[in-house]
Amino acid sequence: MTVLSVPHASWTRRPARGGRRVLLAPVTVTPTKPLTPSHLKGLLWTDVLFRATRVVAETGYRYSNTAYHSTEQTLGFWEFLDDAGGDTDYAAMTEEQIGELYVRYWARRQRPSAAALRPYRDAVEHGWVHPASARIQQLWSAHFRRLGLHDPGLSEHQPPGYGLAEVFDHLAVRGLCLDHRAAGGPVYLDLTRAGLPLRQIVTADGQPNYLACALRDLLPLAVEHDEIVLVHDRELDLDYRLLAHVLANAGPIVHRLPIGRVPIEDRVRSARSGDWRGHTVAALIDEVAGAYRPEVFRLGLRLYFIATLGPGQRQSYRLDLLHKSLHRAERLLDAAPAPAPGPLAERLGQHRGSHAHVNPYRLTTGLLARHRHLPSADLLAEVFL
Repeated sequence: MTVLSVPHASWTRRPARGGRRVLLAPVTVTPTKPLTPSHLKGLLWTDVLFRATRVVAETGYRYSNTAYHSTEQTLGFWEFLDDAGGDTDYAAMTEEQIGELYVRYWARRQRPSAAALRPYRDAVEHGWVHPASARIQQLWSAHFRRLGLHDPGLSEHQPPGYGLAEVFDHLAVRGLCLDHRAAGGPVYLDLTRAGLPLRQIVTADGQPNYLACALRDLLPLAVEHDEIVLVHDRELDLDYRLLAHVLANAGPIVHRLPIGRVPIEDRVRSARSGDWRGHTVAALIDEVAGAYRPEVFRLGLRLYFIATLGPGQRQSYRLDLLHKSLHRAERLLDAAPAPAPGPLAERLGQHRGSHAHVNPYRLTTGLLARHRHLPSADLLAEVFL
C-alpha cells in the first residue's frame, strides 16, 4: 500500500476502509534534551498504533513540533541560550551537550518574562527554530531511521490551523471559556459543568501553555475525523482529559491512551535535572543495535517496550530482558511463515475491538502468545519493522 502525500509531513493517510477516518495525536517530546527510554516507549507504541491502523482505516498521524515550540518550556530555554552565549555553534553538538545546557537552564530557576519570549513566539509562527533545537531534531531523525520509526515530520514547519483568538472564539461559543483579558487577566478552559477543574491555558501576560497549543493544533482537525486517539504520559492525564472533552465536543469519538514512563533502577527520572545521563536512546542504540540484524533490533525493541513493559510503569528498564526480547524477535523472524490466508486488514481487524484503531498492546502481546499461529512475514514487515 502507498502512503498518500498531504500538505504537512506528519499528515499521513492511506486509502479509506469503511469510511472511518482516524487521527493519531501523540504528545510531543520537547526538542531540548536527549531522548530517553520513556520517550522511546511512547514513540514505539505510537509507531505500531499508526502502522497497524493505517492498514484498516484512513489514518492521519499528527506530530507537530511547530505547534508546541510556543510553550514557555521551549522558548525560555531558547532565550536562556541566547542570553548565555548567542554565538554558540550548535551544529556539531550532541544531544547530551545540549541537554547539559537544558539542565543549567532549569537550575537557574528564573522564569523568563513574557516580553522576553514574545519575539521568539512571533518567530516560531513564521517557521523559525532555534539552532539548538534544530540540531536535536536532526539527531532524532537519525535515531528514527535506526529504530525503523515512521518520521512524522520532526524537522518540518507544521503550523497549527488555529491562532489563539480562534481557540478562544471556539470555546466561548460553547460556553467553555473564561476570558479575563479585558481586565488584564488570564484565559481559562472551563469544563466545570462536566465535573472537571478550571484550567488556565494562557497567562495574564499572554503566554500559552501546552494545552493551549494542543487546542490550536487539534481543534481544526477534529471535525475532519471520526475518531481521535490521544497518546500521552500518565503524568499529563488531567490535561488530556480536558483536551479529549473539548475535541469530542467538536464531533469525533476520542480515545485516550495513557502510557507510563520507564523507571531506571526503580525511579522515574527527570530530564530537567539531568537524570538521563547514561540512559539515553543514543546510548541504547550504540550498546545494542550492532549485535543484531536491523530487523531483529527493531522487532525486539517493540516486543520489549510494548509487550514486556506494558502500558504501566511498574517495571524498571532491564538490559537483560531487552536482550531476551531481541532473541525472541530473532526466532519469530526466522520462523515467520509466508503471508497468511486472507487480507492483512482482516487479520489486523481482530485487534480493533469496537473502535477504528488497532490496539498496539493487544497486537504485540499476541505475537508472544502460546498456542497461536506464528506472525506472518507480511504482518511483521508492515507493522513492526
